[in-house]
Amino acid sequence: MTIQRTISPVDGGVYVERELAGAARIEACVAGAVAAQREWRQTSLETRARHCSAMVDAFVARRDQLAEELTWQMGRPIAAAGGEIGGFEERARGMIALAESALAPIRLAEKPGFTRYITREPLGVSLIVAPWNFPFMTAVNAIVPAIMAGNAVILKHSAQTPLCAERIAEAFQAAGLPEGVFQFLHLAHADTEALIRDPRIDHVSFTGSVGGGAMVERNAAGRFIATGLELGGKDPAYIRADVDLDAAVDGVMDGAFFNSGQSCCGIERIYVHRDISDAFIERAVAWVRQLKLGNPTDPQTTLGPVVRSAAADFVRGQIEEAVAAGAKAWIDPGEYPLSTPGSAYLAPQVLTNVDHSMRVMREESFGPVVGIMTVADDDEAVRLMNDSDFGLTAAVFTRDIAVGEALAARLEAGTVFTNRCDYLDPELAWTGVKQSGRGCSLSRLGYDTLTRPKSFHLKHA
Repeated sequence: MTIQRTISPVDGGVYVERELAGAARIEACVAGAVAAQREWRQTSLETRARHCSAMVDAFVARRDQLAEELTWQMGRPIAAAGGEIGGFEERARGMIALAESALAPIRLAEKPGFTRYITREPLGVSLIVAPWNFPFMTAVNAIVPAIMAGNAVILKHSAQTPLCAERIAEAFQAAGLPEGVFQFLHLAHADTEALIRDPRIDHVSFTGSVGGGAMVERNAAGRFIATGLELGGKDPAYIRADVDLDAAVDGVMDGAFFNSGQSCCGIERIYVHRDISDAFIERAVAWVRQLKLGNPTDPQTTLGPVVRSAAADFVRGQIEEAVAAGAKAWIDPGEYPLSTPGSAYLAPQVLTNVDHSMRVMREESFGPVVGIMTVADDDEAVRLMNDSDFGLTAAVFTRDIAVGEALAARLEAGTVFTNRCDYLDPELAWTGVKQSGRGCSLSRLGYDTLTRPKSFHLKHA
């Protein structure tokens, strides 16, 4: 028996212990999913929607409990934790509503003597590997559309947030979903890899690191199955000289520091036109100084710990290297008594005099730090924004929407914004370029990755 322990970043104590699934449990789960999917694929879309909608009802009814557990598992301030329950509901109901049009047969132009159309067929069993940073919202992106499309789902959640998998399962159980259509497994890394290689797994959705995405591709190689990989980012924002400065500061800094910077689409690089750079930096630093770093169970806390002490020390290392290379740090960590080496509590930081030779401007930080560079014009901003191995989202802040849209078209990213950032609209495709991954979730297009086309070419007798 192997025990998985979840260490809470709140106090460093063990919050959850779970037994990892052994060979017999894994086999029963996969066999059950295969059997359940044979029946589930025959159900009507109306039936699937009824079960999924009832699941959402049961889930949001436990909002307060789920928010408190989320805070203890991964450290998000309790004042903000409930927002993820709302995000889960928005995405789930959005994908349920899109299913009818996304899964409808494609009818072709009439051809005398023939009937021709294309249907969307479920793939079979979908394995979803979900992360800890937005553990409900990232999971639901794949779970609900997979089930709505007629697949069975096996969820492997992060060891940091195991209760999230259990609570989703309980909501589906309360909704009366047939046994085996949705299951979860707490798994060791080696068993996760073996499960990806199992010929009964027909689809893998993974959200996590670039290294984790490479692991999925290695283990899925040669099986020719669909994979969706969302692998993070180093997302940039450009602040043009024509902005409403206060609104731009509030929008972009929230995008950089929400969830202690632990968002794959959080802003980690800011480029500011030189005409307003001094004013922007002054306001940005003031915005960060009003954050309250503290115990996330306190409703007054606005900046919680990062997920673990090693993650905090990684960001500290990036900051120290940048300062040693000439960057200016605007925040004195000494003002934050909880922020000490080896602690998961990390002081926020704003860096200027940075450049792309520094790790803090190249590597994903996933913490409460942002680098700010001054640029001469739009062209320099676009060049620097695209100078990255990542391409998940990018944002342009400007009063001139036509110019903002034109600049957005030049940016190498899966989603481009004007005058907002760090947001996911379930009606838009969620995708990335370069090392931010491959595939697509959400929107009508998200159903394409969870189904295969089947053509009907019927010649009349």
